[in-house]
Formats: sequence, C-alpha cells, structure tokens
Amino acid sequence: MTALCAALTLAGAAGAETITLNGKNLTMENAWAIASGKADVAIAPEAMNLLEKSHELVMAAAAKGQAVYGLTVGVGLNKDHKLFTADGKLTPEVVAASRAFNYNALRSHSAGVGEMMPENLARLSMVIRLNTLLDGKSGAQARVATLYKDFLNKGITPLIPSEGSIGEADILLASHVGAVMIGEWKASMKGKVVTGAEALKAAGIEPLVPEGKDALAILSNNSVAMAYAVDAARSAQRICDVTPTIYGLSLEGLNGNVAPILPQTIGARPFPGLADAAKDMRDAIQGSYLWSTDASRPLQDPLSYRVTVYGLAEAKRAVKDLEEVIEVQINSTDDNPATILNADEAYRNESSQVANYFIEGKGVKGAIIPSGNFNPLPVALAVQRASLALAHLSHYSVQRTVHLSYDQFTGLTRFLSDPDNKGHAFGAIQKAFMGLHVDNMALAQPVSLYGMPVAGEIEDTMTNILQASKHLLTIDENLFQIYSLETLHAAQAVDLRRMLKNKDLKLSTKTDAFYQAYRAKVPYVKNDRIFTDDIKAGTDLIKNYKF
Repeated sequence: MTALCAALTLAGAAGAETITLNGKNLTMENAWAIASGKADVAIAPEAMNLLEKSHELVMAAAAKGQAVYGLTVGVGLNKDHKLFTADGKLTPEVVAASRAFNYNALRSHSAGVGEMMPENLARLSMVIRLNTLLDGKSGAQARVATLYKDFLNKGITPLIPSEGSIGEADILLASHVGAVMIGEWKASMKGKVVTGAEALKAAGIEPLVPEGKDALAILSNNSVAMAYAVDAARSAQRICDVTPTIYGLSLEGLNGNVAPILPQTIGARPFPGLADAAKDMRDAIQGSYLWSTDASRPLQDPLSYRVTVYGLAEAKRAVKDLEEVIEVQINSTDDNPATILNADEAYRNESSQVANYFIEGKGVKGAIIPSGNFNPLPVALAVQRASLALAHLSHYSVQRTVHLSYDQFTGLTRFLSDPDNKGHAFGAIQKAFMGLHVDNMALAQPVSLYGMPVAGEIEDTMTNILQASKHLLTIDENLFQIYSLETLHAAQAVDLRRMLKNKDLKLSTKTDAFYQAYRAKVPYVKNDRIFTDDIKAGTDLIKNYKF
C-alpha cells in the first residue's frame, strides 16, 4: 500500500468498509474507525510477507544458538540465563523449550492492576499493536498478526487492566492479549465476559502456540498507553476547536473588547501559531455587535479575556506536536530487540561487536539488534506539554466565568440573577468549575521523571506515559464541563444584556447558532433551580456540536 493513509476499500456483499493496514500510514481517524467497530481490518500482503521473513530471520538466529534477548536468553535481569543451545538445528527439544518460555512469559507478565480498560480503548490498543507489528521488525510468527486481525473483526476483546505500567512498554498489560490468544485469561464477546478458550472456540479460532519472539512481541510494546494518548489527543483537539466560539459568546456576554485579537495587535509579537489562533477567534465573532462602538464598553478587559489567544495558540501547537509524534509511534516499531531484514551494514565490517548482531539464513538475512525503541519519551513529553497548555485554557475559562458573575465587570445583575430573582442565581456555582480547575492544575504536573529502578535495577528509567495520557484525558473531560459552565454564564449574560441594555443586540453568526443550540437544551434561568442536568446537557452539546 502506498496511499498517504491506510487504504480504504469496500469489502463484502453488504459493502462494509475495510481498512487495510501495512504498518506505515495508519491515521488516528482510521484507528478509531476500527476500534469502534465501524470498519473491519485487513492486512496488506506485502506486510504479511515482511512478517514471515522477519520470523524466518529469528528462527535462523535460534537455530545457530545466537544470543538474542527474549529468544535464546531470558528477559530483564534474566538476560544472563541461557534458554537453550541449538547449535545449528531446531530439534524438538529446542522448540519445546522455546514454547515453554513463551507460555511462561505471557503468564508471568499478565499482572496488571486496576479496572479493566474501556472496550473501545482495549480494541484501539490492538489496532495500534497490529499496525506496529506490520512494520516487520518484531520477528513474531505471522499468525500473531492474523490473531489481532481476527480478534478485531470477530469482536473478541481481551480484558486488559488499566494500570501497572511505568511507560517503558506496557509489559504487564498488553500481555493479557497474548493470554487470550493462547486460550487463557478472559475476554469480552458480544457484551459477555467469557474465558479465552470459550472466546476462541466461539469464533472458530485455534489457540496460538507461541514460540521464538512471539511472547515478547505481544507484551513488549506501548499499545495500551498509546490508546489512551490517542484518545486524549482527539479530545484535546476538540477543546481547541470549540474554544473560539465559547470565548466569543463569553466576550459578547461581557461586552468585551476585540482589540487583543486584532491582526495589528498580534502582528507585533509573531509567535508561532498566534496569528492563526487570533484569526479563529475573530472569525468566531464576525458580524457581532462587538465590532460597533459602545461608549459604555471598558477600554481594557480582565487579563483572562485579553490573553486567551495566547493560550489557544499554544494549545493548538501542543496538540499538533502531540499528533505528529503519535503518528510516528503508531507507524513504527517499538520492539526490542529489533529484527531488521536487510539491515544497513554500517560498522559491520569495522566492528566485531556490530557484526555479532547480523545473521543469515536460507533466503533471508539481516540483524537482530538490542534497542531502546520501547521508550516513548517523545510522546510522553508531548502529552505533558499538551496537558499544561490545556490547563492554561482551563485557567482562562474559570477566570472569564468568574468575571461574568460580577456586576462591576458586566454592568448587569450580580451573579447574573434575573431582575426578579431574589435567590442565589450563580453565586454558589463557582465552586464547581473551580474544583475542576484545581484538579486540572494538579493533573498538568509532569510525571515522566517519577519512579525508582525495578526488575533487578535493570529497568532504571521510565516515562510514565500511561499516567500522563490518563491525566490529559481527564483534563479534557474536566474542560468540557468547565466550558459548559462558562456557556451557562455567557448565555445568561447575553439574555440579560438584551433584557437590560439592548433588546436588538446582535451576536455573530457562529455564536448565535451555538447559543440557539444551547438554549434548546438549557433554558434561561428565571428562578433558582437544580443545575446539575443543565451542566451535563451543556457538556454533551459541546462534545458533539459541529462548531
């Protein structure tokens, strides 16, 4: 496949969409289509051929008794334990020893904790791992890839614990997929939890007999953390998309000043992405009454209104960077060791150490090289930067909302109370968005440096990308709710401004459409009422509205 994205074809009599993976150009959109069950998955023939050749190289190394991590020697601190010596021949005893090691590796590494992953994220992790397998550097049997495909297409979702990774491959979590492949552990199938053996039987699938590097290929990858990272990145992009319109409605509620987002203003400080963010915000209020002179309008608004453009620009840049490194991560190997067919022979002739990694077999040659490719630090750092940037958007939103509550800033009623309402109005509700923002402040703190050496001190560094990705995902969810609370205030401010200041007040095309959609779900607050359902309705609208 040479398409710029994973190939889409129509398959089957019913015309069901099929996405063909080749290990090179999976998009987050296509990964989600498979994970959500909207598309089946197929494997490109050339990718399958690459897998087969890669496995042949691994078995050639095994036959010669060459020291290969996770193949002829143990893993982690046990890398000094020799598993077997083939000395040029894969005898039944050698194959049995390899299989025993693989079974034991999958069982001993299935040790995750916490709640099981949501089914869509568990499926997403399998999509990601299938695609990275197809890069052809794992050395696993081609059947391992076929099993990932069959699990996705036939609705077998292994139960994968959601916690227990330090971010140097999700070895204690991803192994549960392999446990189901060998007919053990548990899986969800058609909404029911069954044993791995029952799931395989129901789908007409023979259990995997793992050998060579199969177990290591299944468990030593970052697919679980990446599923959370992809989900978090998608929600973060949604936050960036909705921000200009919500900001615009809030600015209209305040009767704020457009000056901070003018091209003349922004042009004086040409930071990357700042002009684009300012344009998005101007577009959101195009045609608004804010572009007409108003003698009562303050010359300068609170800082949270004036500098949101900087927060949006940085959030967009952070999310873009995150998406770029995710694209690399889900379309390349994170296997250790890397099984590289026809490997570049640089230094081979100059170094006996490098030459030791190369192997030749019948019709296949390449190298099996120890690596640090399981380290996802570029993604972990990008996730954390996005978390910090979105936490700034959270800060600006809660401050904008607070200012909408105070009559000295809006010229409206205190706490946006209806003139006839003698109750609390929005006086108490501030605690809700401030509590969410405090959570976001804590969640935005970097975690990639935390940890202590484990596994006999051979694993002495970590990225904690799983924890970081979950933090970003929670920040996203909190921000949707914070934006819902801001919209509750902004819409009320617009209604009161029309009631008390200007009955003909004109919103922009975009903010008015959003305002109308919001008011269809959350009515004007005439008297004090229970707001919990209103907040949820606003959150759901913001998540799904086509901005």
